Amino acid sequence: MARPIWNGTLSFGLLHVPVSLMPGERRSDLSFRMLDSRDNSPIRYERVNAETGDEVPWAQIVKAFEYDKGNYVVLEEDDLREAAAEGRESVDVEGFVAVGDITPQYFEKPYVLVPGRKAEKGYVLLREALAQTGRIGIARVVIRTRQYLAAVMPQGTAILLILLRFPQELVPMDEYRLPEGELSDYRIVGREMDMARELIESMTTPWRPEDHRDEFRERLVAVIDKRLKASGVEQVVEETTPTRSDAATNVVDFVSLLEQSIKDKRRTPAGSSGSGKAAKKTARKTAAASKSAGKATSKSARKSSAKGTAQTKAKTRTKSKATAKKTASRSKTAAKGAARKKA
Repeated sequence: MARPIWNGTLSFGLLHVPVSLMPGERRSDLSFRMLDSRDNSPIRYERVNAETGDEVPWAQIVKAFEYDKGNYVVLEEDDLREAAAEGRESVDVEGFVAVGDITPQYFEKPYVLVPGRKAEKGYVLLREALAQTGRIGIARVVIRTRQYLAAVMPQGTAILLILLRFPQELVPMDEYRLPEGELSDYRIVGREMDMARELIESMTTPWRPEDHRDEFRERLVAVIDKRLKASGVEQVVEETTPTRSDAATNVVDFVSLLEQSIKDKRRTPAGSSGSGKAAKKTARKTAAASKSAGKATSKSARKSSAKGTAQTKAKTRTKSKATAKKTASRSKTAAKGAARKKA
């Protein structure tokens, strides 16, 4: 069973739906190891200093940016932590766009959002609202330490989260020589266009993903199985099957939350998300402050307790020393008296 990447929330307006971020793809590439053909020993890759040829331990490796050929600026761990996004497990929907507004080259990697326990109502509400309005949510999401732009969209009974590429990650189309102008500029006549459309219509079928197979992988698995059987080994190349888990339902006043979200949005000028973001930020800061205060109080209590214990132990040690001194003094005096009487 696939494990969640993180458990957090899907938020739009004032609604927060507990969800788990689950993988939406499964790598089917076959993994190969490099061996020494002389004795079939695995080849090991090492971290080697390019100048000395010596192996470098992980503790001595730092990250650097090469700003010019052979010139680097080294980044410390604090620099990386400062640049990293906040580690909040949250999908924050910032707005909605029409389904056809996002062109295919922006879509990168799919995930599945699975509702948490007692979170089905909010999940279904958003899923069906997106489906009925023909909209896609545009969100920010932090996965591990990096923040991504993402699309939140319905797909059957699921809500998909698909990572999007930023514009700077795409090559502008005008960098390539692409044919422009009218059909007549390329001597395309009406009959040719009619036959091209007719051919497309004749080849049009419903989309059935199960009809399309990775034939190269199937042939490669067959070759591996043949080699294994020839060596007397049973088949070990297996497919994994996904499993799912169900949850319960919940009771939340979604109407009031939706109404308040709409009111907040109307008070915010178009193109601005100041009040909503400010409210979320304030709420997060308050929660963080409360958490920090609780930790500080607990820490202070532990320190006070430790200090009191230490003081008590010190007093006990001082009292014990004083008692020992008095006892020793009395014993010494008694010994002197006994010596005088004997004399």
